[in-house]
Amino acid sequence: MYKRILVPIDGSATATAGLDEAIRLARITGAELRLLHVLDAAAYATGFEPAAVYCNEIVPHMKRAGERVLEEATQRVRRNGLKADSVLLETIAERVCDLVVAHAIHWDADLIVIGTHGRHGVDRLLLGSDAEQILRTAPVPVLLVRAERAQEAAVPRRAAAPAAVVPA
Repeated sequence: MYKRILVPIDGSATATAGLDEAIRLARITGAELRLLHVLDAAAYATGFEPAAVYCNEIVPHMKRAGERVLEEATQRVRRNGLKADSVLLETIAERVCDLVVAHAIHWDADLIVIGTHGRHGVDRLLLGSDAEQILRTAPVPVLLVRAERAQEAAVPRRAAAPAAVVPA
């Protein structure tokens, strides 16, 4: 069964749904959890701020925010009686999805659990999907958790649709 679960998080409700599913799996399997946050500095550059302001104020602010995301997620894991370590990666030129996959390989993860919005059509085309790219390129199984499904699963139902695990 799964022994090393990588959980990419960004502080969103969708990522939290993925984290909650990873916690449930870790409780069942005894797996280690690694929380991963990628600080994509280029994603927030507007080009209007001077380079010094961007480097000395904006990026450090983003880093502190990423550290808070990881700390809150770590506390959530601890409240569930588990332990997790965390990693903050910074990038300017690499895609987030590529860094997640590379880290899964580096850490020797055997499962990636990630929240997804489940976008379709034009929304997916315009906004892209890191989750989809991770699914396509990961060398290990990927569990995609939709935030809406995770919230529905909290309410007992007779036949709830399971989350999909896609093998590598």
